Amino acid sequence: MERLVSKEEIRQAVSEARRERKRIAFVPTMGALHEGHLTLVRAARERADFIVVSVFVNPTQFGPGEDFEAYPRVIERDMDLLGAEGVDVLFNPAPEIMYAADARVTVDPGPLGSVLEGATRPGHFVGVCTVVTKLFSIVLPDLAFFGEKDFQQLAIVRMLVRDLDLPVKVVGCPTSREDDGLARSSRNVYLSADERAAAPVLHRAMTAASCLVAAGERNARALADVMRAEIAAQPLAALDYAEVVDAATLEPLETLGTASARALVAVRIGATRLIDNLALEVR
Repeated sequence: MERLVSKEEIRQAVSEARRERKRIAFVPTMGALHEGHLTLVRAARERADFIVVSVFVNPTQFGPGEDFEAYPRVIERDMDLLGAEGVDVLFNPAPEIMYAADARVTVDPGPLGSVLEGATRPGHFVGVCTVVTKLFSIVLPDLAFFGEKDFQQLAIVRMLVRDLDLPVKVVGCPTSREDDGLARSSRNVYLSADERAAAPVLHRAMTAASCLVAAGERNARALADVMRAEIAAQPLAALDYAEVVDAATLEPLETLGTASARALVAVRIGATRLIDNLALEVR
């Protein structure tokens, strides 16, 4: 596996692969890789011939007081994991490579970027959309793979590709979970032992809502209330939001019906903020 740090190098590598008529898949990450990231790499390998993974901790998607400086950076370990998965190229640029000192242009996702995660983290999705647009423009992949764990991000990236006519197909992959239901996340390393034991409350809350749906409940407010009650029962958990939304638009639902529904939760466990989501299927 090659580790490339400049835009010129990655463009040349992808260009050579394309001349060989290879299908290009791209997995953007911020590093500190775990099994969830590796499932994306494996999904990419099943559908493409040339796999590019980026490791770039993007400063523009972190707000004041967030964990940009503390975000785990373990590039040697990441390289070992990616090499073992047969990745062709690692793109690992520095911030000064990705952003000119006088960069001014950003990509705004519109209203969808200001709700849920966007309400708690103003400007976050402008940073996400800007860096994703830049990475797509640099790598020019045929396919790009994102995890459903960051469900709002996935919805916004799909909208970005559609609205800006970017020539890439976005592939969403199911959330990878630990045995107790906790969604795998690079930020899980921040949790103390007691906090780690408390963290599966997110999945329990969503599962409780899913069980109510299976029993016939269709009132979205009732489903959100049961999630909030489950989280409130965990002393180490501080709720940010627990919502039931339309899976396509992320608009709040009143009643579950023909539209696909999604439970979305955000909870702070100690100093660590965790998010998760689950499909609520009406049968």
